Amino acid sequence: MNLHFTGDFHAITTAHNLLSALIDNHIYWGNELGIDIRRVVWRRVMDMNDRALREIICSLGGVANGFPREAGFDITVASEVMAILCLATDLKDLEKRLGDIIVAYRRDKSPVYARDLKADGAMAVLLKDALQPNLVQTLENNPAFVHGGPFANIAHGCNSVVATTTALKLADYVVTEAGFGADLGAEKFFDIKCRKAGLKPAAAVIVATVRAMKMNGGVKK
Repeated sequence: MNLHFTGDFHAITTAHNLLSALIDNHIYWGNELGIDIRRVVWRRVMDMNDRALREIICSLGGVANGFPREAGFDITVASEVMAILCLATDLKDLEKRLGDIIVAYRRDKSPVYARDLKADGAMAVLLKDALQPNLVQTLENNPAFVHGGPFANIAHGCNSVVATTTALKLADYVVTEAGFGADLGAEKFFDIKCRKAGLKPAAAVIVATVRAMKMNGGVKK
């Protein structure tokens, strides 16, 4: 494995930013949907934590570049597209979930969806290969799926439903990581991923350090 892996993160970044470009392009060409440019909630993403790009002004440079507005960059793993990819069960479900994304609001506070911009199909095409789990091998020669990675503090923090359900069809038992923190990733694993995917875990392994137990048990470190 390397940091770029199979290109999944690149596909998510591209699909996300395609939607960003379509929003600004729609506004530029007359804004038929009546998007209030003060209420565009869809930010851009990049696979790097660049503090200088967290809050920006985009579309500067005169008439040819559109209408200036506030925007910003999040990191790719914080993208809603990442969370959607990991909860989707197949390509059709992926496209539906992408279409449900709220990208902005009108002046009357009504939402504008990605499907209103006809972005869902194009985004799904960019993600069709990324939807397939990546098979790797552990140092002990066990097969393992590494697929997706949404942040647990803003999403569900688990690997993909496709990877987990595929593994369950191929092995007698499957071990999966449920995000970080029993009160964060694990809770979202049980309450979101398991409920959405119909998973019923048979056992849970809790990893706890002595320091952690002291801190949560009121004992001096």
